[in-house]
Amino acid sequence: MNQKLYLLFIFISLKSFSQTENSKTKQDSIKKEELNEVVITASRRSENIMRSPISIEQLKSAEAKKMGSPSIYEALENVKGVQIITPSLGFKVINTRGFANSTNVRFAQLVDGIDNQAPHLGAPIANALGANDLDIDKIEIIPGTAAALYGMNAINGLANIQTKNPFEYQGVSIQQLTGVNHVGNIDRFSPKIYSQFNLRFAKAFNEKFAFKANASTTGGTDWVADDRTDLAPNANASTGLFGADNPAYDEVNGYGNESANRKTLNLNGKNYVVARTGYRETDISDYGIKNYKADVGLYFRPKPENELSVTYKTALINTIYQRSNRFRLDNYTLNQFAVDFHNPIFQVKAYATTENTGDSYNMRSLAENMDRAYKSDDKWFADYTTAYKNAITGGATVADAHRIARTQSDQGRFIPGTEAYENKKEELIDINNWDIGAALRVKSTLVHGEGLINWDKAFGDFFEKIDAKLLSGVDYRNYIIVPDGNYFINPVHADENLTYQKTGAFTQVTKDFFSDKLRLGATVRMDKADYFDAKFTPQFTAVYSPKESLNFRASYQNGYRFPSIFEGFSNVNSGGVKRVGGLRIMSDGIFENSFTKASIDKFQAQVNTDVNTNGLTQAQAIEKNKNTIQKNPYTYLEPEFVKSFEVGFRGITLNRNLFIDADFYYNSYKNFIAQVEASIPNTTDPNQIPTALYSKNTQSRYRLWTNSKSKIYNYGGSLGLKYRFDEMFTALTNLTYTKLDRTDDKDGLEDGFNTPEFNVNGTLMAQNIWKNLGASVTARYQNNFDYVSFLVSGTVPAYWTMDAQVNYYFKKSGITTKLGGTNVLNKSYTSILGGPSIGGLYYLSLVWETNKI
Repeated sequence: MNQKLYLLFIFISLKSFSQTENSKTKQDSIKKEELNEVVITASRRSENIMRSPISIEQLKSAEAKKMGSPSIYEALENVKGVQIITPSLGFKVINTRGFANSTNVRFAQLVDGIDNQAPHLGAPIANALGANDLDIDKIEIIPGTAAALYGMNAINGLANIQTKNPFEYQGVSIQQLTGVNHVGNIDRFSPKIYSQFNLRFAKAFNEKFAFKANASTTGGTDWVADDRTDLAPNANASTGLFGADNPAYDEVNGYGNESANRKTLNLNGKNYVVARTGYRETDISDYGIKNYKADVGLYFRPKPENELSVTYKTALINTIYQRSNRFRLDNYTLNQFAVDFHNPIFQVKAYATTENTGDSYNMRSLAENMDRAYKSDDKWFADYTTAYKNAITGGATVADAHRIARTQSDQGRFIPGTEAYENKKEELIDINNWDIGAALRVKSTLVHGEGLINWDKAFGDFFEKIDAKLLSGVDYRNYIIVPDGNYFINPVHADENLTYQKTGAFTQVTKDFFSDKLRLGATVRMDKADYFDAKFTPQFTAVYSPKESLNFRASYQNGYRFPSIFEGFSNVNSGGVKRVGGLRIMSDGIFENSFTKASIDKFQAQVNTDVNTNGLTQAQAIEKNKNTIQKNPYTYLEPEFVKSFEVGFRGITLNRNLFIDADFYYNSYKNFIAQVEASIPNTTDPNQIPTALYSKNTQSRYRLWTNSKSKIYNYGGSLGLKYRFDEMFTALTNLTYTKLDRTDDKDGLEDGFNTPEFNVNGTLMAQNIWKNLGASVTARYQNNFDYVSFLVSGTVPAYWTMDAQVNYYFKKSGITTKLGGTNVLNKSYTSILGGPSIGGLYYLSLVWETNKI
């Protein structure tokens, strides 16, 4: 489906919205569901969604179940303003308002107000530690910065998954969803079974004590990432070798042939860039998915409106994860303990999350070191040189000589599928050093405590007289990392854990004016993190409601994001390149003494061109082009910063049949946390620096976390429409526009915007078509967009996709059946470069629920 068909779909929907025949029952339903809907995430207190001071979206469980998505979490793709990218069938990433990536550290994800991030990443592993479908009540999403109230790096947005309280939702619920994917020969797999099992048990023993337990398992075969586009197509342009003839060939989902695995060889008077052969992801990866999660909770209500809860969550993850490289997560575990007490006046909460990466490994490092395990780089390139020269002497063409040289140099290589290969693979994925192995071995803990107080509840008479509300909060967080000697080290005390602490506090005041038609709010927040000065974050909001069904809002706020543990403290050796955290404690002296890789690459290319086409000797070419090399202009990390202005409207019209929600925002960013590659020459003689930087063997190479010097501006808006035709049919339409406005002082380190300009979706839902039969169809479209990452950069093609489902409720047995599919037309697409091709998933879900225990 193209854009014209989508515009036709929207036109038909809007045409239908103009109808005015409505029943009293429908009007009352709209009023109840929209006018009286309550949210808690936007202001950290219960409030009417119509008068929310900032944009907030919500997806209720009951509505999500009527969509074609197999889970509520995946149904978020149908929510206004939300972008979901899919690095794996078992790992989906939520983002809003641009600057998306597969480890989205700018978007926070909570479950009942508790952060469910993996500590060392600073971002969640999708919904791995979240709630299962049977326990989710609704999901609230703040698109845009939420830093003033939450202070947990939520400068792009925040999602809060709210679960069902066992006092209000009792009973036993069981779901079995069985499906099939890899249908129609879209990749190397024949059709594979996908299975998800969910269980919920909740019991209130009396009005004071309740218990809840949940369990979930997910199994299947992941989508395949097999993009064979050459990432170095012009590495040998000066010698006329392109495509299959290019000896530096580096396909997107092939690893071990990247820049760190290439060398410039002088062969018969010409300089050629040659890469080692590497391995495709399809050869080295395990595409099996086996994820498990469970949680239990005890709940105590000593008196009405007072509740104490003690909960424990655990997750075991076996799936694929994408960051700057692709990783296989095996036996990756997360555990979380939480205590929460709240009443109308105050709330206190404390939790601890532990992370153990288990037997996980880096696919790129595995491929690199699988090659080196049978022959070192020096030996391989020496053999290549000899074989090439012999082939040329024997009369072979240049292209054929390169092919012959590779074949002979690869003799003895480990072949995927053989016993020798599998034994070597098991050995390498257990070596925790990426220069010689591939293991990801991280153990970390996040400890968090916070408290809130509603002053207007504590001193009700006073605040009622002045018609105002006052809320204050304080929080503390500590990240604790066990140094593993490869991924993390403690540069000061080698035998002690790394710690990284943050504290914050905020106060929010709101006041109503003009008979409660105008509500003004102001918030100020202070955050202090180790290694950084205190940062202050203000927020100002206004909501004008001339009547209950018409609400206009405006807000201005700032937001900060402090570096994650990995950005600040990493210490990774990988393929001869050391990735170093950007805090001075980790990278002292490197910034000041290094030269940028971008300038070194340009210098090397110019030298090769002069040798190959202009007849210069290597020494002459180095002397001619030495001024191309540039000193590293970057320095140690500072927090990211965003300014955001937003206006919006929310209302109900057309005899209360049409719900409208619209917003527009403008953001400016600076100090984007990014990576720069740089090298320090292994010489202190200024005259020898160019020669040292021409060869990889005479320089120390680094990838450093730093701040971009660019100032970036983006804007956008979204429009959501919901129309109920009658008691049977409901239509939803969402249009999101997201635009990168401009980049000042552009330095090439700014994060990729990585977001489509247009994203539109429409859903038509029907219930009680015949008795308890319901159905829905959803269509989505997004245009092509530029994608930038360290793994691969390029253009993500536009795509459209369709989900559909039919459901039936068997009232007597308490069973709901749902037959559905995502991407039902099975037109494969990719949501990010380097990620998998996504086909159709077709499933049957059976849910049995009872309130009798």
